[in-house]
Amino acid sequence: MSGPGIPEVSGLRSRLVVWLFHHFFFLRRGMTLGVRAACFDRDGRIFMVRHTYVPGWYLPGGGVERHETALGALEKELREEGNLVMTGPPELFHVYYNRGASKRDHVLFYRVEVEQTEPRKPDREIAESGFFDLERLPEDVTSATLRRIREVTGQEPPSDMW
Repeated sequence: MSGPGIPEVSGLRSRLVVWLFHHFFFLRRGMTLGVRAACFDRDGRIFMVRHTYVPGWYLPGGGVERHETALGALEKELREEGNLVMTGPPELFHVYYNRGASKRDHVLFYRVEVEQTEPRKPDREIAESGFFDLERLPEDVTSATLRRIREVTGQEPPSDMW
């Protein structure tokens, strides 16, 4: 795992999509809250996804909806983005302020052991997904994703900023 990674939100299309999502969510929620997870299989590989609407590889996750718990949102996102099932209780690793998304966005970051029930097929949201050895991550992993992996593996102390 080396190099700085690629920016999470770069290019006009990505910035526009993120801006639209957050303005839509602003109407539905006063503050936005998301969940993401470093998902490890029994071989110590980490699960990552590549979305169709933004560049780069990410850790799975998404927004917490009204009337939904953070753990309920985490379980739903892991199932939807990777056909993943938690094999043990998720560990809350850190809480981050994600000022890159908006002035009111926070992310709960978990570490969790998982099993995949079946390979995730590409669709309109997820272009690609899979488990990766920590020493052989895809080249276009986002910079924030690389920072979270370095933090959760003890290579860096956690930051409060996403």
